[in-house]
Amino acid sequence: MLKYTLRRLLGMIPMLFLISIVVFSLAKLMPGDSLSGEIDPNNTDPAYIEEMREKLGYNDPIHEQYFNWITKFVQGDFGKSTRYKIPASDIILEKLPNTIYLGATSLLITYILALIMGIYSGRKPYTIGDNLIAGANYLGLALPSFIAGVFAIYFFSFNLGWFPSNGSVDIQVEDGTFAYYLSRLHHVFLPAVVLGLLSTASYTQFLRNDIIENSRKDFVRTARAKGTPESTIYNKHILRNSIIPLITFLGFDIVNIVGGAIITETIFTYPGIGQLFLNSLSQQDYPVLMALTMMFSFLTLFGNLVADILYGFVDPRIRLD
Repeated sequence: MLKYTLRRLLGMIPMLFLISIVVFSLAKLMPGDSLSGEIDPNNTDPAYIEEMREKLGYNDPIHEQYFNWITKFVQGDFGKSTRYKIPASDIILEKLPNTIYLGATSLLITYILALIMGIYSGRKPYTIGDNLIAGANYLGLALPSFIAGVFAIYFFSFNLGWFPSNGSVDIQVEDGTFAYYLSRLHHVFLPAVVLGLLSTASYTQFLRNDIIENSRKDFVRTARAKGTPESTIYNKHILRNSIIPLITFLGFDIVNIVGGAIITETIFTYPGIGQLFLNSLSQQDYPVLMALTMMFSFLTLFGNLVADILYGFVDPRIRLD
């Protein structure tokens, strides 16, 4: 297991190198550049602008620009945000806790509901309860997140007034107090429910179908023939084999925790990484945009590694050599 993990981690290096070339190239191919955020807007003298381009390295050959950027990047220097005039790492670290909080809360909702509904539907297929759950799942699969978010804000925030429609915490509460953490939970609950419920649909269907399929296999019939209690059959034999596909989702969910739901954060004006990514794209804040893209790429590769390792723990038949 250790050798496999080290081999996979070393294999990420050339992949991240290729991804960095793509990210850098796309940033350079986008219209305009981030020079406008570096210069004094009151000084439009062409000589001044050309001097700044030379000073900031925009006139250097492309390969030199890439080498300078990637050298600083691997040392932890992601550049300075041209929008906020501070290091890009500071902006990302400021928004990151909000996104992790939102992602972790939504994942908790997703897995709790998916396990409850998936196990029920798998053990009692084609019943009225199973059909109701399936109908709700199909609605969740068909409903776009931005529609669900707008409806949730209109109904639960504007009409009922149960939850706030924007922000991550009430500005009137003091940081570190019980009221502060309660306010954070109050603000994150609605976007987390929207994000979690939409993800629950696919998770529930996968778990249900696997439980039904595994309950028809030979090892289950053998266990029943030996007189094994039905609860033991489902909990030890069927369920353990059925949750293996969900491990794949768990690996990719690492990306969702940090990357956040871009659309959901934007609709709820939730100050996280997703909203920062869109703002950086629209404002041509390339240092922040490139740092976020590289972070998402690394987490995607890391999520795949976590999923493969978890396979070995969940299913003893799987060996990682």
